[in-house]
Amino acid sequence: MSTDFQQARSALGLRLRELRESSPGVRLTGIALAERLGWTQSKVSKLENGRQTATVEDLRAWADATGQPESFEELRTQLRSFESRVRSWHRRLASGHRPVQETWNALVAQAREIHTWENTMVSGMLQTADYARHVFTAYSGLQKSPRDTDDAVRARLKRQEWIHEPGHRFRLLMWEAALRTRICPPPVLAAQLDRLSGLIGMDTVSLGIVPLEAPVTIPPANSFWIIDSRLAITEDWHAELWLDDAPTVTTYQRVWQSLNESALYGADAQRLITVARRTLLA
Repeated sequence: MSTDFQQARSALGLRLRELRESSPGVRLTGIALAERLGWTQSKVSKLENGRQTATVEDLRAWADATGQPESFEELRTQLRSFESRVRSWHRRLASGHRPVQETWNALVAQAREIHTWENTMVSGMLQTADYARHVFTAYSGLQKSPRDTDDAVRARLKRQEWIHEPGHRFRLLMWEAALRTRICPPPVLAAQLDRLSGLIGMDTVSLGIVPLEAPVTIPPANSFWIIDSRLAITEDWHAELWLDDAPTVTTYQRVWQSLNESALYGADAQRLITVARRTLLA
């Protein structure tokens, strides 16, 4: 969990404690508040100490139980301020993958240039429908989220129209491992590799591949996106991080440039794709 996120959650917990201790009429203990709310005392403690993220419903109940319902809007604003940076998969996928894809579609629609690094999978901007279907199925199983696979695939393919519009630039770096990760059956991956081959030379797409044996100056770690040099987005198993402060975005740009120094383009990238496809079907 990011340090910024934990600090923000701890600050919210401190404010919750202040509201409990300033409850009108009587100073509520944690045990007394838990009894009012019908919660365990451990939940009250975790929220106040920044070890659990409150829901909007938790905040409304807390404000009412401490006799200060007017504080709810303040608490909700505080929660939203850090949830906009750390977007929990548990919450985001509560209604399935399609709403998440539509959020991405709206973001991409406003962009002019996108840089991305992918270390284990083909970017969603270039996935075939069959490949995307296997990706969504895998993550639905992991996150125990509703399976709206077909709707999610349609939304992802809709976003790909962006790369065909003049004035856009999609600058993709991939680790060679992404060509070989068998998240799907070999025939599906082979068709996906064919799609990548067909995009080499396209004027709106720049496809660089970092060979497995290439020397690198930094580890080829988490995948990430940079949107118009103003927003960096990366994923972890628990959440998607949206980072818009300038120093952080600059760090991600430096990472991209460093990896780019080890990448192959054009005919050399085509050769890596061809070798991966040949090995896949051997």
